[in-house]
Amino acid sequence: MRNKFDTQLEALNNDLISMGALCEDTIACAVKALMNNDMQLAEKAIKTEKEIDQKERDIEALCLKLLLQQQPVAKDLRMVSSALKMITDMGRIGDQAADIAEIVTFINLSESINNLHIAEMAEATIKMVTESIDAFVKRDLKLANSVIDYDDVVDDLFLKTKNDLIYLITKDKKYGEQALDLLMIAKYLERIGDHAALIAGWVVFSITGTHKEI
Repeated sequence: MRNKFDTQLEALNNDLISMGALCEDTIACAVKALMNNDMQLAEKAIKTEKEIDQKERDIEALCLKLLLQQQPVAKDLRMVSSALKMITDMGRIGDQAADIAEIVTFINLSESINNLHIAEMAEATIKMVTESIDAFVKRDLKLANSVIDYDDVVDDLFLKTKNDLIYLITKDKKYGEQALDLLMIAKYLERIGDHAALIAGWVVFSITGTHKEI
């Protein structure tokens, strides 16, 4: 019985890694589409978000099977229940990356994005998503806590981007509409960072049994 449970847990870990990779790919495609006004990449990001939704349903089904058939207790129960919480946040990450791609399909913002911190924000959020999933799979409490702390970096980049956009509007009002779109995109990235931190928080809970306030 335990061998079967361990095999299913390994499958769960692999599915989470796969879902995390899809999230990373969606963020990267959406931001590259933004930077280069690339409609094909924008469409790819939107399509990948649909794959994330399907992966979320598949993992949810596996978790429910583990809970109902194996009836895990203590540490194993925390691991499975945390995975259920994590995939909800990962689904939100996919939604927000796709929202960025949707904006790209309506307006060309590539000329206004120079000297902003949006590319840095994207890189930082991808790092958080990758490391939060790694922390779960490796049961790495230190890495999970570092992801939570790293959210401050994304928040700081968001503030810098907001200040850059305020300056852009002040310099020339014709950039007002584009600045609002870019601010929305920056906010989506900031929210992605928040969700990655929440994932790391569930990793902490799965290991320690204590839920860390984010």
